[in-house]
Parts: sequence; structure tokens; C-alpha cells
Amino acid sequence: MLPKWNESVPLLGLFFCHNSSHGKPMKTQQDAVDTQIVPRTSDIGQMQVKRALPSKQMRSVGSFVFWDQMGPGELLAGSGIDVRPHPHIGLATLTYLCAGNIQHRDSLGSDMVLAPGAANLMIAGSGIVHSERSDDRSRALNSELFGIQSWLALPQSHEECEPAFLPYEEAMLPSWQDAGVEGRLIMGSWSGMRSPVRFPAENIYLDLQMAQQARLAIPADLPERAVYSLDRPIRIDGIVYPAETLLVLTPGREVIIEAETGARVLVFGGEPLDAPRHLWWNFVSSRPERIEQAKRDWQSGEFAKVPGDTEWIPLPEA
Repeated sequence: MLPKWNESVPLLGLFFCHNSSHGKPMKTQQDAVDTQIVPRTSDIGQMQVKRALPSKQMRSVGSFVFWDQMGPGELLAGSGIDVRPHPHIGLATLTYLCAGNIQHRDSLGSDMVLAPGAANLMIAGSGIVHSERSDDRSRALNSELFGIQSWLALPQSHEECEPAFLPYEEAMLPSWQDAGVEGRLIMGSWSGMRSPVRFPAENIYLDLQMAQQARLAIPADLPERAVYSLDRPIRIDGIVYPAETLLVLTPGREVIIEAETGARVLVFGGEPLDAPRHLWWNFVSSRPERIEQAKRDWQSGEFAKVPGDTEWIPLPEA
């Protein structure tokens, strides 16, 4: 996540577990969409950010505990995003860009410009520090930025694993074309294909560019699934849903997505979380005392540093 946005809209003291229907209206067998979430929107400089997870209606979908849409927006020449070094524990961030570039640097020594179509997985585990900035080439000209950054809570058995940064170029991700759908498999398995993006819990993440009148069936094999159209309305069970809306699908049934006017649609989800999670600022953990330790470690300078970067984001006041 780009913590400059966290500074603007801090998510402090959130606690969540895998979702249940307690307190929700009863659903009929015909309802394909269980929950509809309109993201909260913030304007950060020249960039608009839409956050769909976590929300009051839903804290997680599979391992996905954070879902942020960056842009689409234009960054004027001489400007850019500048997210100073900040820490993470207990999670993995997955950055997937549709347009523009972000320069990623971290405490492992990674230094890479993230490009559209690539999947960039950063495993925080026991602790990592990174920065996210516009690269020099993007700053020199007017540039676009558009994409999704998601956080996935690591299983309890992996919360304290060694940190890692794992970039996967666009050409490494399986793709297909069929019946008006150009698909890319970012994570998980689909129709006999397997993504090289490895995560220690079963998940699915698809990028679907659907032509006019295209249809695609989402099977019921994973308990928690969500659909998010980046640009145009889509139809599910005869109901038209607007773009940039998170649609959490009803468990246990196949769902057919229709794109009457064409759409770029992301599908994601997986197995429910294996235990409740606490989220405070950039820290995710099943143990609240671990988050308190991470706070102290960041304040006292115990986290590793990003080589060559002397800046940092202070711990938020709460």
C-alpha cells in the first residue's frame, strides 16, 4: 500500500476475521451478489484513490484484506508520487499496474521500476521497509498512473517468515483468449493453468478484458470471491452494477459475468482467513501484541533501512 495515503486516511485499530452473514438480510438462492461495496474516495495531490477493503460491510475476501485503486490519473511533468520508507509485517503486498510506473526500493536491497501488466509480490513476514516513488523517466514528462494495490494476510504459519520481494514480468503470467475474453492469470489456478506467483494460501486473481457481449462463468470452487470492474458496468444475474464497485459473490454457486459494452474486470478471492486479524497502520497480525512490538520497533529504529534513503514516515499518533 502507498502509505502516503495511509497518512491521509489512517486505518487504526481495525480487527477482522473471515466474513459471516450475521446481521445481514437473508439472501435467496437467486442472489449472485452477496455484498456490494462502493469504495471510499480520497484525493491525494493529483491522484484519486478508491479503497474498497476493508469496509464496514466486509473486512476481507479470501486472504485479501486491502484493496486500493490508484487513479486513473495524470501526473504532471516535474511531479510524481513520493512515498517515503515505511514498515510492514505479517502481510504480502501485490502491486498490479494498468498504466504508469512506480519505483520500488526496499530494505532487502531491491530497486526496481514496476511496469504495467507485471505482478509484484512483496512478502513482509517478520518485517520489511520499502518506499514507492515515481521514477526519473516518469517525472520528466506528463505520465499516467492506474492500478490496484492489494494486501494479503499471510497464514498464521507464515506471519514471521523471511521477507522477500518477488517480481513477475507480464510475460511470465499465463494468458488466454476465448469467446471475447482476453484473460491473464495473476495468482492461483484457472482452466488448467497455474500462475507462478506463489502465496501460501489458495487464492485466485484474474485480469479479464471483456469485449462487448462477452460472458464468463466464475466457478463456485473457492468459498470467497469478489468481482471489480475497472471501467464499465457489468451484468450479473440480470442486474447491472456500476464500475469501480466491489461485488462480493454469494458462496457456493457459479456466477456468470456479462459485459454488454465491454469491460476490464478483476476477479479475486480464496480460502477464508485461518484466524482473526488485527490491522493497524501498515501492520497485520493475528496477535495484537505483535503489532504493539512492531510499533515500538519502528519508533526505536529497529527495522532494517532502505539503502541510500534517509527519509521515513513517522508512526501515526493514535
